[in-house]
Amino acid sequence: MSEMGKKRRQLVQEFDQTVLNLKERIMDEIGNGHPTTTVADTYGENVFSLKVMRECLSEKAFQSISATIKSGGKLDPSIADEVAEAMKKWAVAKGATHYTHWFQPLTGTTAEKHDSFVAPDYEGSAVLRFSGKELIQGEPDASSFPSGGLRATFEARGYTAWDPTSPAFIKEGPEGATLCIPTIFCGYHGEALDKKTPLLRSMAALSKQVCRMAKLFGIDAKGKRAYATLGPEQEYFLIDKSYYNARLDLVQTGRTLFGRKPAKHQQQEDHYFGAIKPRVLAFMEDLNRTLWKLGMPAKTQHNEVSPAQYEIAPVFEDLNLGVDHNMIAMEVMRQAADKLGLVCLLHEKPFAGVNGSGKHNNWSIVGPDGKNWLSPGDNPHENAKFLTTLCAVIKAVDDYQGLLRVSVANAGNDHRLGANEAPPAIISIFLGDQLTDIIEQIEKGSAKSSKTGGVIEIGVDSLPVLPRDATDRNRTSPFAFTGAKFEFRALGSNMNPSGPNVVLNTIVAESISQICDQLEAALKAKKDFNQSLQKVLQEIIKKHKRIIYNGDNYTAEWHAEAKKRGLLNLKDTPESLQQFKEKKNIDVLSKHGVLSPKEVASRYEIYKHGYETIIILEGNCAATMARTQIIPAAIAFERELAETIKIVGSSGKTTSQKKLLKEVAGLTEEAISRAETLEAAIEKHAAAKINAAMLSLRESVDALEAFVPSDKWPLPSYAEMLLMN
Repeated sequence: MSEMGKKRRQLVQEFDQTVLNLKERIMDEIGNGHPTTTVADTYGENVFSLKVMRECLSEKAFQSISATIKSGGKLDPSIADEVAEAMKKWAVAKGATHYTHWFQPLTGTTAEKHDSFVAPDYEGSAVLRFSGKELIQGEPDASSFPSGGLRATFEARGYTAWDPTSPAFIKEGPEGATLCIPTIFCGYHGEALDKKTPLLRSMAALSKQVCRMAKLFGIDAKGKRAYATLGPEQEYFLIDKSYYNARLDLVQTGRTLFGRKPAKHQQQEDHYFGAIKPRVLAFMEDLNRTLWKLGMPAKTQHNEVSPAQYEIAPVFEDLNLGVDHNMIAMEVMRQAADKLGLVCLLHEKPFAGVNGSGKHNNWSIVGPDGKNWLSPGDNPHENAKFLTTLCAVIKAVDDYQGLLRVSVANAGNDHRLGANEAPPAIISIFLGDQLTDIIEQIEKGSAKSSKTGGVIEIGVDSLPVLPRDATDRNRTSPFAFTGAKFEFRALGSNMNPSGPNVVLNTIVAESISQICDQLEAALKAKKDFNQSLQKVLQEIIKKHKRIIYNGDNYTAEWHAEAKKRGLLNLKDTPESLQQFKEKKNIDVLSKHGVLSPKEVASRYEIYKHGYETIIILEGNCAATMARTQIIPAAIAFERELAETIKIVGSSGKTTSQKKLLKEVAGLTEEAISRAETLEAAIEKHAAAKINAAMLSLRESVDALEAFVPSDKWPLPSYAEMLLMN
């Protein structure tokens, strides 16, 4: 047995023993009359929630911070010390020795600097301190984070500022715990250096415009807010750690740069929703327990389409909290996998030829009336809100399709979009037959019936009564209405969901703003509201219906049709990034106070540099693997073949063996030549040429894998990684 095989067997044995020990402990507790703790008992126990605050704060402080959290108002600084003291006592009781301002810089990951509660006193002992000032503001080094020109390298000052709308939480470590305080991160002059700041700004912009529209519908919005909700479905792969450690490409880039597709992969469609293997189920159970303790509403888990691919999905929650929870969840997933000798892969396309992983962004709007405005109602008034909101989204997606596309652009997603399961790079909306039929009737001005039967009227005084879940699902559509929400399917699995939701919030706010401008002008001119609304919706549908497509987005016919309609087809990240330079995109982000022109320009520079860095890293990794692992293995096999042919010589036929030697030698020579081409492209820092050279080198290497004996091939195969968990 190979060393890798022995290691894997050892890991499996250790896992089996862990499960056995756990079962014995549970049975022992039950036998001794010790009741086991339920999920309900532990849910949210590591969160400094409103429930905890109610118990440990004065009534004044609790009411103040509760109002801040619920309405999005300003924090009263006079309660900061009391909140900080209560938070410290709660955290210390849970084993915390340190606190950190947990933030989301423009690296796409999370960041934290830990400070201890310990403060020495003059007698040589120590006390535990945590002030309101330390809670509200921190100061990490801003010069070492991406700023895209907003900060010079020598300008190091940056600030973290507490976001009280996302609760503090406890991160448990092997020997202790850390209090994590969600914060924004900005520069000395207030420049947004993170993902959360523009997200909060965009949420405020959306709330302002939705509340403005609510007033037009006679809804009291005074002192209330509207907000978006998020339910991100998270896809991922799990592979054995021993295989991961043996693959330099996975360790350095998160994806396989080489690998021949195995005979069996996902073509039998037997993995999707199949029985979950014990080792994977143990991972999911541990993951759920940790997430529930952190107050994350993890709900659904199942096998995905590709072998070794899985999905977890939460219940919907406030957008800001949903983003924070998704970022925490990705970290917890990696940790939970490590405990069981597994590695959680969150790259958008870790394996070529099978499904990649996305993050399906389920987004909706809750108005100041507390109702979901993307849910059809039970009366004409409710449906007026629904159809107006629906048309606002249609208009927004069509007007700013380029901005939506760039929000999901990165090097990893370039391999996924338009592939097996992911939507193409063309942004379009799926509404389903029934909603499309009603939209078309509104355009004509006299809808009388729906495709599901029943009489509906769209006239001066009424809008249609619509059934719920009035759509099918379209897995090929990038932006699909799936019943009371839109599902933006183009996000990559490894992405921070803030960026796409910043865009969604902002462009829908702009669309609603324009609708309100027209309706307010009509009311000022004493025109009938219903007639004015009918006219506005008709105009939106006539102008923007080109973005609606209910068919198969993968087909060549749709690509041709999309071009005919004038829709954008931004096929890769470099092309998409140009959208940050478009005036209308800069203007809409600036108008609503989400990103200033300087901040937009900084994003272009950061994401462009990030993309180029990844491509060069991947190129160097591929060249190194080819030079030091693959080509030497192929040459060793050539030598063995040549010696065999020489030994057999005159005593037997070697025609086929000579043919095999010639083929292997040719592929090896080809691989060497293509590695040289790749290295030349890397020297020139030419991203497009590096990508092309990597693909070319991969063809030669993957062809060699079919000939070199498995015990001599230096890399774990796709079959081992995908099928042997």
